[in-house]
Amino acid sequence: MPKKIPLTLACGDYEITRALKEGAVEPDGIDLTILTDMDSTTRHWRFIRNRDFDMAETSGSSYIVARDHGFAFTALPVFLHRRFRHGFVFINTKKGINKPSDLIGRKIGIKSYLVSAGHWMRGILEHEYGVPHQSIEWFAELDEDIEFTPHPKLKLTRLAHNKSVETMLVDGELDAVIHSSIIKPIMAKDPRVARLWPDFKNEEIAYYKKTGIFPIMHVLGIKQEVIERHPWVPINMFHAFSKAKALAMRRLNNPRIVPLAWYREAWEEQEQVLGPDPWEYGLTDKNRHTLETLAGYSHEQGLTKRKWPVDELFASVFQGRKRGEEFRI
Repeated sequence: MPKKIPLTLACGDYEITRALKEGAVEPDGIDLTILTDMDSTTRHWRFIRNRDFDMAETSGSSYIVARDHGFAFTALPVFLHRRFRHGFVFINTKKGINKPSDLIGRKIGIKSYLVSAGHWMRGILEHEYGVPHQSIEWFAELDEDIEFTPHPKLKLTRLAHNKSVETMLVDGELDAVIHSSIIKPIMAKDPRVARLWPDFKNEEIAYYKKTGIFPIMHVLGIKQEVIERHPWVPINMFHAFSKAKALAMRRLNNPRIVPLAWYREAWEEQEQVLGPDPWEYGLTDKNRHTLETLAGYSHEQGLTKRKWPVDELFASVFQGRKRGEEFRI
């Protein structure tokens, strides 16, 4: 049996990675151990801080800061998690917050300052709604994936271990929360909490039509020493991820596999708004624009010493023009 190199991959348990996890797609020359039994924040910490895995789905904003600090990682242009974020800005209904500009001067809770969901929303609030990130007092619940020195004008408080931004929002200690998940008070329909944008879906569609950005939350980090030892790994892994996603999309095209009455209509609406492959991998024009925006936010918020060019953040998966897609004999 041909010898394969053993590598570990930590990622979410997604439909677009199912074929890799179940072995329907095998990266050429690689014996892949896939770990999915951990939440995102734990996975990001263990990859960036502990270097536990050879490759990992990790926070895009934390990754850029880690690179700026000289950490020995790079990334593949594989984006396993994207999400619009207008629907994840929650307000206390008794605080008189009716529009984005009402957030100026307020106390806002976040999971941690580098979480990509909050990072994107800070940039969007500043650029699209005129809410400067330095005009807000931020309260972070978790330690950061990587330590950083806040800008002198940044008002950032790390909460005690027994404090929760969700509870503080309900109790009125915070005016708003920007979170990466739907918070429990919203799921419980607590009247003290609401979304800043009740019609967040149409707000997100309008944002996409204006900017062309479907925000990238996570990148696929890989240890630099893996690439130095096996420079062929990035291309082979990129192709494996691409094949797994293609299989997932073909499977999801069948509305019978999803227990939703209007699933097919939602699929067609997504295609109409976002195009045939909004989850595309690679450094395409759209992805470059999105990643340049993310790196720009990192620099202007004082998190990186310079604005990182996209090509410096990602390993090349180029294998020659017109090569690799069709084989001729």
